[in-house]
Amino acid sequence: MARLAGRGRDRRGGSAAGLPLPPLRQPGAVTSDPVILGAGPAGCAAAITLARAGAVPLLVDRDEAVGDPLCGGFLSWRTAEQLRQLGVDPATLGAQRVRELRLFAGGRDTRCPLPDRAHGLSRHALDTALRERALAAGAEVAFDHVRAIEPGKLVGAKGEIPFASLFLASGKHDVRTLARPRTARDPALGLRLRLPASPERTSLLAGAIELHLFPGGYAGLVLQEHGSANLCLALKKSALARLGGRPEALFAHLARTIPALAERLGEDWHCARVDSVGSVPYGYIARHTAPGLFRLGDQAAVIPSLAGEGIAIALASGQLAARHWLAGGAGAAPAYQHAFARLARPPMRLAGTIRTLAESPAGAQAALAIARLWPGLVAMLAGATRIDPKSRLAPAARAA
Repeated sequence: MARLAGRGRDRRGGSAAGLPLPPLRQPGAVTSDPVILGAGPAGCAAAITLARAGAVPLLVDRDEAVGDPLCGGFLSWRTAEQLRQLGVDPATLGAQRVRELRLFAGGRDTRCPLPDRAHGLSRHALDTALRERALAAGAEVAFDHVRAIEPGKLVGAKGEIPFASLFLASGKHDVRTLARPRTARDPALGLRLRLPASPERTSLLAGAIELHLFPGGYAGLVLQEHGSANLCLALKKSALARLGGRPEALFAHLARTIPALAERLGEDWHCARVDSVGSVPYGYIARHTAPGLFRLGDQAAVIPSLAGEGIAIALASGQLAARHWLAGGAGAAPAYQHAFARLARPPMRLAGTIRTLAESPAGAQAALAIARLWPGLVAMLAGATRIDPKSRLAPAARAA
């Protein structure tokens, strides 16, 4: 099982900078330091917070090569501030500046200025920077395909990883034996197109995040580093089923019925790969857990993507979980989960209401009218769908 230490250790166990490093954790050894399953924003935020406090967390991820997950390509101004506190500045990663929100529905559109600068950045760039920061802080990383979680150990394709505390940060993908409940009659799906850079799209999208609302779903579109455009859709399964269940048919239908979106798609979208994620449990909140199991990110709460605060909530969950562990160890997991659920309920409820509004034609038109009359509402909603990682519900770390 490949396992790398932080602070620049390379695959062979040496230091990339030629500096002496502490020995790697021995295979099969159980330590009090947490094992973090998933090296995305939630897992890395936890790892950075833990490592800065002197712990040596072990990040476990399926892929050594950082991927480009479907969701999270827009970073609000609040998210950017959280990232800077963790040592990652989106501006230095080539992120595109975003200054306004544009809403499209039923042939109409409106614009709302954002209260501060936001960013468009791919998850590949973001996750790479966060993983590097976690390793530099002192975390370790191992690569394996974890197939199941059993009491006190991860069961992977390459072997077993024992733990006393597990931070479950596997994103929207569940791990067998700890899957989240799926109860929606008409579950949500996620689709993504990464569109190549073009002068036409740059001219149309520069400085903006766009939301195109349509019956049964919505599409978010933003420029990212190097000028590529990220188009993410969240929609009901029934909306895709009506078009034969084929994503390509859905995009073609949207291009025919939404002229503004067709202009942005251009002709080269046919050559782009469609990424997808199924049965997204929007509205899910983990309210209970067992000692030693901390659920983070989408394993803790799944906020509708149009709120634009999914990454912020993931980061907050990682930081909050780390602070609880530092204060109370494995036994603090239930208190953390209860605290995070309490913090997540109001923004989740509001985001769910906005999503319901956006997915109906009448609701979408109402949203446009409200945004046109009250452009400052965007800032208010963004604040109301955010979780503060420094909440008073986060305990102080215990003395070393």
